[in-house]
Amino acid sequence: MAVIHETGYDYDGGIDPTQAHATTERQTTTTATMPDSTVFPPKEKYSFLDDYSEGAHPQVLEALITSNGTQETGYGNDRYSAAARQHIREHLGREDVGIFFVPSGTSANAISIAACLRPHEAVIAASSGHIVTRETGAVEASGHKIINVAPTNGKLTPASIEKALDDNWHYPHMAKPRLVYISNATEVGTVYGKAELAAIKALCEERGLLLFMDGARVGAALTSRVNDMTLGDIVDLTDIFWIGGTKNGALLGEAVVVKHPQLAQDFEFYVKQHGSLLAKGRMMGVQFAELFRGDLYFELARRGNAAAEKLSRSVVGAGYALRAETETNQVFAVLPLGLVKELQRDFAFYVWEKCGAEWAVVRLLTTWATDTVQLEKFNQTVLSWAP
Repeated sequence: MAVIHETGYDYDGGIDPTQAHATTERQTTTTATMPDSTVFPPKEKYSFLDDYSEGAHPQVLEALITSNGTQETGYGNDRYSAAARQHIREHLGREDVGIFFVPSGTSANAISIAACLRPHEAVIAASSGHIVTRETGAVEASGHKIINVAPTNGKLTPASIEKALDDNWHYPHMAKPRLVYISNATEVGTVYGKAELAAIKALCEERGLLLFMDGARVGAALTSRVNDMTLGDIVDLTDIFWIGGTKNGALLGEAVVVKHPQLAQDFEFYVKQHGSLLAKGRMMGVQFAELFRGDLYFELARRGNAAAEKLSRSVVGAGYALRAETETNQVFAVLPLGLVKELQRDFAFYVWEKCGAEWAVVRLLTTWATDTVQLEKFNQTVLSWAP
């Protein structure tokens, strides 16, 4: 995956060695002549790199400020976390589930899988899945093999899961498949329908597998124009899943929903062992309480999806193709390299993969806070560009 470098830093925060000296000189000069508040100047390019570059929604920030002066019990045993759990349960339509707050998506995935599996048990996942491609082997580091399956439009199917089972039968010489990992929305922005999820769940029950859903963008999935599920459907059709806050209005935090009482009983021990049981757990509780007190969580997701639709319409209207249909807030556009270079003058985004010598797939992410002026500027560049 190609990365657009805007400064001496790469997208993971490390220093690009080819620019490190120049960056150091610039920072030294700037720090010596400007107040601390202006050490980091505004970004020159508007970013469509991801859906977490902005901070938190103003209502979430206001809730954090309002609650800041109170004293609360630590480690998620505060009043705000209790209120957040109750609000989420109301949206789920279930009172009999455990809800646990963790700081990041990687921790949500790694902890959930570790809690579900014994050492000899394995995970079935799409080869494009986040735990496969973007989490630095966090699942493998806990001792669990990932069995990769080729996805169909970003998704697993009962047939692909069956094949994985058929290919991993030689016990005890092969790791035993025990859990199926899916994400909704998928890594290409597509959404599982209720019938698709129900078919996977039926197979899992038949073959003694657990079904786990990564919900980093579950808000985008549930507010997609093609969606036919509710949060209640998801809790019914999975064994464990999580609700992403980081990518939908929160400063940080994800809410893991655990349906089985036995698993929920000890889940907090896994959270603690993985270093994710925060002393100031209230920080996540306050945010989720505000997001789920009403419809704010879903309203923000709708905004991100709507912005992505506008980008997609411009791409298609200019005569270019989409790698995958835009169903959520991720747009995968197939563009000429000349246009990509022109767009890179004002915008940051990932060049996902090259397509021959003259074309590339670019990934564009929108959010609740996507600037409509910048969105229109991007669209006009696409529509007006000529080779």
